[in-house]
Amino acid sequence: MREAIASGRFIITGEVAPPKGCHLEHMVEEAEHYRGLVAGVNVTDIQSSVMRAGSLVGCLKLKEAGLPPVLQVTCRDRNRLSLQSELLSACALGITDVLCLTGDYTTLGDHPQAKPVFDLDSVSLLRAAKRLTTGKDMAFYPDRKNPGQFIDGETLDGDPPDFCLGCVVNPGAVPVEPQIYKLLKKIEAGAEFCQTQAVYEPGKFEEFMTKLGEVPIPILAGIVVLKSPMMARYMNENVAGVTVPQWMMEELADKETRVAKSIAMSAKLVSELKPMCQGVHMMPLGWDKHVPTILQQAGVLQ
Repeated sequence: MREAIASGRFIITGEVAPPKGCHLEHMVEEAEHYRGLVAGVNVTDIQSSVMRAGSLVGCLKLKEAGLPPVLQVTCRDRNRLSLQSELLSACALGITDVLCLTGDYTTLGDHPQAKPVFDLDSVSLLRAAKRLTTGKDMAFYPDRKNPGQFIDGETLDGDPPDFCLGCVVNPGAVPVEPQIYKLLKKIEAGAEFCQTQAVYEPGKFEEFMTKLGEVPIPILAGIVVLKSPMMARYMNENVAGVTVPQWMMEELADKETRVAKSIAMSAKLVSELKPMCQGVHMMPLGWDKHVPTILQQAGVLQ
């Protein structure tokens, strides 16, 4: 990701989800559609609190296939010990692009009885990851040799990891000011790129970017490819800050033309958003094979 950011070109990233099982071959096949087109492929971390294989093993599979993985790390399921350990493990495997998220609450998923952790949130996770790159962890405890003083960080063995850290923002949130405030905190904590929640209304996204103003990191607009009117209604009713316009749902009403119209709508969206941001993050939810066509029609392939 860092090379793509430094190049100044329009950045494209993709996303795949590990399965609810231990066979990841299909996930890798889906990611193959991104080969040569994207700077990174996110591997989701127990997305929407639905139990499945983990992001780290998914990233390893992509790396073995020669694809550029982006590790997603959420704070929902692990405390600070486990989160830092996973980050070090990822670096040991050569996985250094990391998206830091707070994570959805467990009651939204298929194990609503699960106890959430949230020892850290996305901002403090970014700070912890950034601190690891300086060679220290976030240990903080009383110094037994010097009463009244505290140990602030234990030194890591060997060379420190070098992460390119990312974060997320929801440009459609109402009110949007808290999102902007938190995004600035994330940048201050060490985020080098930002991927947004799904965007369907370019006008509202433009308002968000205007309110945000200039920031020192690229903003990648989130593109969730719509598959059906039912999916659009679900998002309107259950995903905060996301509004799918009525005309988009009507466009997808005919099953015979649905795929072609979905591709055309996504391409138009990417094309309209391009002048407002520094890239797009494609989230096709299983329609990965259509992403190359979307990007081609949008005119963003280089």
